[in-house]
Amino acid sequence: MIPPENMTFLDHLVELRKRLIRVGVALVVLGGVSLYFTPHILKLLILPYGSQLKVIGPTESIAVYLQIALTCAAAVGMPYILLEIWGFVSPGLLPRERRFAYVMVPAGVILFLVGVSFAWFFMIPAAVRFLANFSPDIFKTEWTSQNYIPFVTSLLFWIGVCFELPLVVFFLAKMRIVNARLLLRVWRVAVVGIVIAAAVITPTVDPFNLMLVAVPLVVLYFLSILLAALAQRDRTAKPAEDTAA
Repeated sequence: MIPPENMTFLDHLVELRKRLIRVGVALVVLGGVSLYFTPHILKLLILPYGSQLKVIGPTESIAVYLQIALTCAAAVGMPYILLEIWGFVSPGLLPRERRFAYVMVPAGVILFLVGVSFAWFFMIPAAVRFLANFSPDIFKTEWTSQNYIPFVTSLLFWIGVCFELPLVVFFLAKMRIVNARLLLRVWRVAVVGIVIAAAVITPTVDPFNLMLVAVPLVVLYFLSILLAALAQRDRTAKPAEDTAA
């Protein structure tokens, strides 16, 4: 194996190609395994709706089935994908940067799972109840699989992404792009931006579901300010330690 410092640009491309092939093979294998569990996952996803979903096209059910299988393969295979990414970039990182990544990656996974759990147990049941019972004397609720499944999966994904906010702010503070004082000074603008983002993410127009998304994000924003202050303190403490040494 060629040492990283002696690798040429072409060697890096060859290394990247090998890792992409391994990731592709892993996703194909996991996709095949996921096909077996897809019916159980679909039954779980329709629990908030409470009944079977309609299909209005000859291939709609198969398309949704394969979509869920591929999504599950990507979700289950994410640790291996991150491992391959880490194997590619880690040789070029400094020891301190590697230690930082050891904390960031697990924290990112945990925050994403917390966001997905929040969406599944609180956001989706409330949203489905509101949408399914909106003007029942006028509208008859019979959702199709092609509308309902992407609606649920996209909501789970975007709420999970939103819960990454503290980690993103901590990283930006480490990179000296933002600081706690700036974030505290613009908190009113940030709250307005969060409400707008919540309105985009939220599939309903009622204030209850809007606040259900906005309030946790506002709490996460102020938590981000504390993490930014922590990042600044750690950053100022390092040069002092280096000087003392």
